Amino acid sequence: MLTTFTIAACGGRVVQHPISKQLSPAIACQVISHEMGSTTVCGQPQKIVAIGTSMLELILSLDIQPAGFANRILFHLGDYDRPSTQIPYLGKLVTSQPINVGLDYKPSLEALLKIKPDLILGTEVNRNQYEILSKIAPTLLFKWLDTKTNLRVIAKAIGNPQKAEQIIAENDQRLRNAHKLFSPFVAAHPRVLMLTPDNHLIQNKLVTGSNSLCGSLVADLGFQLVYLSAANTKIPPLISIEILPQFNNADLIILLGYNFGQSNHLNEPNKFQDNQVNNLKQEWEKNAIAQSMQASKDGRVYFLPAYLCLGLPGPIGTELYLKELQKQLLLSP
Repeated sequence: MLTTFTIAACGGRVVQHPISKQLSPAIACQVISHEMGSTTVCGQPQKIVAIGTSMLELILSLDIQPAGFANRILFHLGDYDRPSTQIPYLGKLVTSQPINVGLDYKPSLEALLKIKPDLILGTEVNRNQYEILSKIAPTLLFKWLDTKTNLRVIAKAIGNPQKAEQIIAENDQRLRNAHKLFSPFVAAHPRVLMLTPDNHLIQNKLVTGSNSLCGSLVADLGFQLVYLSAANTKIPPLISIEILPQFNNADLIILLGYNFGQSNHLNEPNKFQDNQVNNLKQEWEKNAIAQSMQASKDGRVYFLPAYLCLGLPGPIGTELYLKELQKQLLLSP
């Protein structure tokens, strides 16, 4: 006998009603370890809610369609009846019409109760909601960037662990192929300066192979990321635009656009990529110090949306990120 709970929203209150549910002996149960401890998942979940883009990316990789989805950025207010135009990057892979569960850091209980999910997948962002989410359905929480572990655990929970190993092997091979493809360019232009600037280039976060997946993927291609010193590459200091000439030995510069403001993208998911980089391009082009850099003079400054490597840290995002790097570094005139 398994005791579960139903939850009803009554006048703004959450009411718990203990009920008893007899499980068939034929339904196998398994204990799944995750960030919040362990959770029992029985049978093969059919209605899965993905809280956060990293979770949506992983279930899509596993050929699972979401029953509900909570995004990181407010792109769309209603349910996802046309996901290909309502969810950037991943929407074209969504063939269901998932219920909109709100934003990943404050998922809607009302929407979740409407779905009646078999499994909820979230990240460390949802620690404070874990207890109440677990009363709605078995809930697993993960570290945002720990893709291989997350894939394996989710695949186990849905009863298809072999699929995770296949995806991981394919992604590793994708990186090996990309390393080979980029090797002539890397040999000619090995040193890369990577920055995440603010909107006016006043303060710039130095991206390293240790503090960002965006940087580690570039390092995996064979590039050497440049720093002022190797003292602390995990938490490097912010650098002002005036310090930029000290990095003039960089053969190329990659700037990561980070315009994630909620109000900037509502009902415009198809413009999201341009919105991340357009203002940054304009600021760089009109800044005298930026234009004095040798990489600028050589035409080797590139603008990439940070969302590809930060919002989508799994195999789909990796493939998109590598394609964008190839398009800009190798295929541009």
